[in-house]
Amino acid sequence: MKKFLNKTICIFLICFYFFEVDQAKSVVPYYYLPTKKNLESESLSIGKDAYQLLYFGQYKKSLNLAKLAIKINKTDEKLWLILAEAQVANKLYKKALISLNKAQKISSNNSEIYFAKSNVYLKISQLEYAKTALEEGLSFEPNNHKAIFQLGNILLMEKNYSEAIKVFDKSIKIKPNFWQAINNQGLAYFEENNISLSIKHFEKAISIQENAEPLLGLASCLRMKDINLALQLAKKALTKDPKYVNYDYRKEQLWGEKIQNSTEILFQNDQLQTDIILAKSKINASS
Repeated sequence: MKKFLNKTICIFLICFYFFEVDQAKSVVPYYYLPTKKNLESESLSIGKDAYQLLYFGQYKKSLNLAKLAIKINKTDEKLWLILAEAQVANKLYKKALISLNKAQKISSNNSEIYFAKSNVYLKISQLEYAKTALEEGLSFEPNNHKAIFQLGNILLMEKNYSEAIKVFDKSIKIKPNFWQAINNQGLAYFEENNISLSIKHFEKAISIQENAEPLLGLASCLRMKDINLALQLAKKALTKDPKYVNYDYRKEQLWGEKIQNSTEILFQNDQLQTDIILAKSKINASS
């Protein structure tokens, strides 16, 4: 009987133990605690979504997602770069610089951070800071033809035309068919009153890509030499990109005072008036 009783008690205790465990499970919920690796992976996924929204012009949504990604993971410079880009898109330039400074603390030898900082400084018209940031970035990535091109553009803004031409040469040596740099050399030569070299560079840019800018630049060069060809080129340029009818737009593309004046005189020609009216109407329709 005692043996039976002991056996019964043992069975009872075992049953009680399992009952208690099951009861505990029914009261205490199960939580999944993500690992650091999981969180980092999730933050990068959110960051990619934020970057994609930027591409589609959904700037506010992009900014909110980028902020969320940073809240999850503050140690990835790529996420700070995405946040900075979203902030720039929303015209939050000072906040973008703060984000880029944080990215720089994480990865001080990442050239993209310095190039992004330069872009922000250009937005707020701080040319010296923009130039310094570009030069720092180029110290890590010396063959980045786009960054070298941007440095040349800053020199154009500063009206340092001879130095701008030399810098554009560096980018062209890296990428020989870089028509934008060749075009901007044409702009620089015009401001130096070297019209023959300006013509040569606009023609070379057109031979690579028949873009509206070198077409109109060449038309402005030929205004005094061959008015018929100049008119033909100007008409083609305005058809390709009506925005070039606008003085302020050309100024944004770094056109200097001399080529601007030449273009304005060209646009006074009676044979261009219909084309100018049509270009302006297209701009108004798209705005």
